[in-house]
Amino acid sequence: MKKETYDSLIIGPLSKDIMIDCHDVETRLLGGACVQSGYAASNVGARTAVFTRASADTDVYNAFAGCPADIYWKPSAQTTSIRNKYFTEDKETRSCTLLSRSDPISFADLPPVETRIFHFAGLVVGDFDEDIFAAASRHGRVAVDVQCLLRREEEDHSMAFHDWEKKKDLLPFIDFLKTDAAEARILTGLDDRKEAAKQLHDMGAKEILITHNTEVLAYDGQDFHTCPIRARNLSGRTGRGDTTFAGYLVERLHAGIPEALLFATALVSLKMETPGPFSGTRGDVLDYIDTFYT
Repeated sequence: MKKETYDSLIIGPLSKDIMIDCHDVETRLLGGACVQSGYAASNVGARTAVFTRASADTDVYNAFAGCPADIYWKPSAQTTSIRNKYFTEDKETRSCTLLSRSDPISFADLPPVETRIFHFAGLVVGDFDEDIFAAASRHGRVAVDVQCLLRREEEDHSMAFHDWEKKKDLLPFIDFLKTDAAEARILTGLDDRKEAAKQLHDMGAKEILITHNTEVLAYDGQDFHTCPIRARNLSGRTGRGDTTFAGYLVERLHAGIPEALLFATALVSLKMETPGPFSGTRGDVLDYIDTFYT
C-alpha cells in the first residue's frame, strides 16, 4: 500500500488550556502548538498532517473541527494542561503552570507516512524523546520550535525557561529553528537578534527564524531578512509564533526566504486580528499583503 505523502507533518501534544486575562476572565479550550500550526499550514493550502497525543477521553477531533489537515493520534495516560495567567492587556506578560502532561513522543510513535518536513510543535521539555530529531532527519527536513526544549516544569509546577544543554549536539540535525527574541537570548546570551541568529547558525541550525512583537527575522548563514508585523489589533495574539512558523515552513517548500517571510508575517498579522487558530484562506493572506505590504 502506498504511503500518504504530506508537505508537513506537525507533531506535538494537545493541551487543555486555561487562560485567565488581566481582568480575571477565564477561558478554557483544547489547543496547543500543534492545533495553531495545523490550522495555519492546512488552511493556506499545504498538504498537512498532525500527530498528537492525548488521553482516551479527550475529544481530539473536536480540537481540529473545520481544519483541513489529516489527524493522527495515539492515546496517552494524560492530556497536557497548562494554566496561563496574563497580567497585561497585550498578553506579553504571563505566568504558566503545568497541571498535567502527556506521554513523550518517539519517532516510532509517528504514523507511517511520508513528509517533506517534520515540524515539531511541542510545549514543554519532555514532549519528545531526545533521539527523535536525528531519526527524523534521515527521512525529511526537520523543523523545531525551540520552546519545547527550553520551557521546563519547576518543583511547584510553574514553568520557567532554561538553556538547552544539548544544543550543540542536536542543532546540526535541525533544518529550520524557530525562537522568539527571549528564547534566542537564553540560547546565546545575546540581545542582538542578528548576532543571536549567527551564533545559532554557527552551532549547526541551517535556517533560523526569530520572532519579535514588531517583526520576524530570518537568517540562512548568508543573508538577513526581516519583515514587520502589521496587525491592527492583538485579540488573536495566542498562537502567533506557531502560526508564523507553520506558514513560513510550507511556503519555503516552493519559495525563497524573502517571499516565505513576507507570506508568514502577513499570515500572522491577519491571524492576530481574530481570536482562535487561523481559519482564513491563502487568498485572504495574499489580499492582506496587497493591502498592507505593497
